[in-house]
Amino acid sequence: MTDTITLPAAPDFLWGASTAAHQIEGGNVNSDWWAKEHQPGTLCAESSGDAVDSYHRYGEDVRLLADAGLNAYRFSVEWARIEPAEGEFSRAQLDHYRRMIDTCLAAGVTPIVTLLHFTLPRWFAERGGWLAPDAVDTYTRYVETVATILDDVHQVVTINEPNITSMMLGASRRTNLDAAGLAAPDQEASEVQAKAHRRAVEIMRSLGHVRAGWSIANQVFQAAPGADEARDAYAWPREDFFLEVARDDDFVGVQSYLRTIIGTDGEPVPFGDDVEKTLTGWEYYPQALGEALEYSHRITGGVPMLVTENGMATADDARRIDYTRDALAGMARAMDAGCRVEGYLHWSLLDNYEWMSGFRPTFGLIAVDRSTFVRTPKPSLAWLGRVARTGSLPAS
Repeated sequence: MTDTITLPAAPDFLWGASTAAHQIEGGNVNSDWWAKEHQPGTLCAESSGDAVDSYHRYGEDVRLLADAGLNAYRFSVEWARIEPAEGEFSRAQLDHYRRMIDTCLAAGVTPIVTLLHFTLPRWFAERGGWLAPDAVDTYTRYVETVATILDDVHQVVTINEPNITSMMLGASRRTNLDAAGLAAPDQEASEVQAKAHRRAVEIMRSLGHVRAGWSIANQVFQAAPGADEARDAYAWPREDFFLEVARDDDFVGVQSYLRTIIGTDGEPVPFGDDVEKTLTGWEYYPQALGEALEYSHRITGGVPMLVTENGMATADDARRIDYTRDALAGMARAMDAGCRVEGYLHWSLLDNYEWMSGFRPTFGLIAVDRSTFVRTPKPSLAWLGRVARTGSLPAS
């Protein structure tokens, strides 16, 4: 029995980490999420505030990633900065994100640009956001503008986790939350995002050098005994619909953290108190990644996949390494079974703002002192860098 697992090594495979603008940049005051964080009675644990000031410190972040041996960085450009008022585009902000791309390229890091990672400009959200009558056209105009800075970017994620956006919109429009705390997705929002995504893919392909897809939150829906039909009915609007849309894409982003078991009543089955949980309250289940890849491969009909997020919220970095090692072992098994995987991007490069949970859940390969913004790489960053350089994964 071998004590190592072989994976593709850099530069033949994309090894890196992901972030999102609102979660790391700070001061995103024109976004709908900033408004949510500051409204009376907000459910957000705290404001994103300065976040970890990556808006000014992205050069150091890219350098730390590259020095560790990683060769890819997925980050998002912020629509609320680029188009602060409807139809008014900021040349300065476009130049800022172009400098981020140039910084990656100079460091030998492949930039993977996400056009939309949850946040919307406040003016667009106030008009209805994805439910506004002209939502697709409004998003298309934004994408056409961002396309002007993507001359040597070859991988673009159009929309991050549209299935989660639809579930959040479903929760805001209805009160019939399921056992996991999420309403059924708003199908109208799902359809609109699908149309917007298709437009964005067309624009990216017209550039002649960009491969485009969107990223899906893969929940690894499993059936309790006798609940196969209930599981399938639960999964279709929450995941399968979005994977089916991806069948014509250049790749699909797989974002995996956990599994969800569906009971015969069609609702998620709560986990027992004896189950190890992460700082987000999710079950410790690293094998989810391999299962998500195999499932996505089957539903999309074999579209190439990029692991755009995978990680664990924990204060114990050794446990993060355990989780990542076992997740990568599952990825290796999926690849051996015929899944075409083109890269692995850990969530997250930095300890950052985690939406309604604030800064408490720490996913990062790099710790950040929020008073000084000093970055301190964790052992997990060096560990992942060694896997990337050697293609050798230590066995559990």
